Amino acid sequence: MNGTLPFALAAAGLVGLGLYGMLAQSSVLRKVIAFNLLGIGVFLVFGVAARRGAAAGLPADPVPQAMVITGLVVAFAATALALVLTLRLHQTTGAVTLAEDPPTANSAAPSE
Repeated sequence: MNGTLPFALAAAGLVGLGLYGMLAQSSVLRKVIAFNLLGIGVFLVFGVAARRGAAAGLPADPVPQAMVITGLVVAFAATALALVLTLRLHQTTGAVTLAEDPPTANSAAPSE
């Protein structure tokens, strides 16, 4: 067992948890957390890929590191935007879950 296998398994686990959370949760805040877990798993995959290349005797490639740093900045901005939109959703509707179709005033009245 080499040194990158635990990190690769952890990356696969984080990606799996993130995908499950994105699909199974109805709370917007939990979806944001799942999105961040998915991103962390992808960043870890890039780190494992860069480490495996360096362990094979190839020269160190700075591209995966640059992609991870750029991805961290983009993920931070996306998380901040998602949290602001969640706050606005809570202010507007009073809930932080994504409902199928909220009942309207016209649908409550019987049609004639």
